[in-house]
Amino acid sequence: MVESLDVIIQKIESGKVDEGLNEIELLLKRADHQTKYEIAQVYQELGHVQKAKEVIDELLMLYPDEGDLYTFAAELLIDLDQEDEAIEMLNEIKENDPAYLQAQLLLADLYQLQSLDEVAEQKLLNAMKIAPDEPIISYGLGEFYLSRGDYFKSIPHLKKAVHADEVIPDTYLELTLAEAYSATGQFEDAIHYYQIGIKKNMNADALFGYGFTAYQMGDMILAIEQFETLKTLDPDYSSVYAYLAKAYESEERIDEALDTLKAGMSVDQYNESLYIQAAKLSFKKNVEVDGESYLQKVIALNPSNVEAVHTLSAYYKHQNLHEELLDLMNHMKDYGEDDVMYKWYEASALRELDEYEKAEILYKEIAEYYVKDIDFLEEYGQFLLEYGRREKAREIFERLLVLKPERYDIVELLENLLSEE
Repeated sequence: MVESLDVIIQKIESGKVDEGLNEIELLLKRADHQTKYEIAQVYQELGHVQKAKEVIDELLMLYPDEGDLYTFAAELLIDLDQEDEAIEMLNEIKENDPAYLQAQLLLADLYQLQSLDEVAEQKLLNAMKIAPDEPIISYGLGEFYLSRGDYFKSIPHLKKAVHADEVIPDTYLELTLAEAYSATGQFEDAIHYYQIGIKKNMNADALFGYGFTAYQMGDMILAIEQFETLKTLDPDYSSVYAYLAKAYESEERIDEALDTLKAGMSVDQYNESLYIQAAKLSFKKNVEVDGESYLQKVIALNPSNVEAVHTLSAYYKHQNLHEELLDLMNHMKDYGEDDVMYKWYEASALRELDEYEKAEILYKEIAEYYVKDIDFLEEYGQFLLEYGRREKAREIFERLLVLKPERYDIVELLENLLSEE
């Protein structure tokens, strides 16, 4: 005796997949047309797309004017990576067919996948003319604009879908609208819809969006609350750690920020930004050893990380660790890393180590890149004075005063230089 489809599905769900599939084959031989349609749906859900298509193709021979079969067949063709055939199938559906609107949505998705955005938009606008009050069309058009980055254009359509009070399967209307509001900087509206949407569907992406919106809005307490909830829900959601740490830092909760970054490193040990963030916080806490260590780890992972090299170099320079700074710059040259700023650091280190000739060569080489940099001009001018290049030093200080005439210390220095001549 052949079991009913419901019983067979229960067998499959209980783990008896092969037995269930064999019974579906037997049922298919004697099933009516409606049951065959349902069998095709089961095949699709189980990933047996080609078998599902064979069943639907058979039904299409019997019901050539049934739009639902065309949309189903098109979905199967999409699953089989036959997008062009799916488009042909969907274009067969006539405007007076109940499945026409669904077909337009599918066509819009397909054309968008092919980067034919104008054609996709036209399909959706055409559907909107036919059914201006249909929530799924409003949602489809809103999501289309959202995916394209046209956030302001997406909001009216998404809002219309939200306020239609109709459930659209597999969509999170309030959360999508919240995302659009957040992207346009309308944070309070975004927060409102995140609060509604989260109650209906608390997922990781929604919590991150909610927390990030609160962060942008400056409400760090709310941001921390959402990010912590997300961290508990999905500890492997690596993007949350950096922003949660920044939120804690904004609240001067430095220890919690550092603990968050360390937890993030355990999840994503190659996330360089976490190490840099931890280094800066360590320096802020005056735990220089940790800060230096974090930056050295980043540079070991990736010598091309300019931010890490700059941060460590600035630390060495500020702490008068000139030999360490010179070693770091030589290390960068060994890796083939070439940056004008690195040459400035190297020149500064050489100057402090009394390597004046080498330092002068570097200062001259990079001077053209820093003609409007006050800090560079002051350092270069002081170096020239130390090295006995008084006339050149005066020229550099005069250039500095053109840029910043209120530097009275430089005015006084120039006056002294002139009086000594």
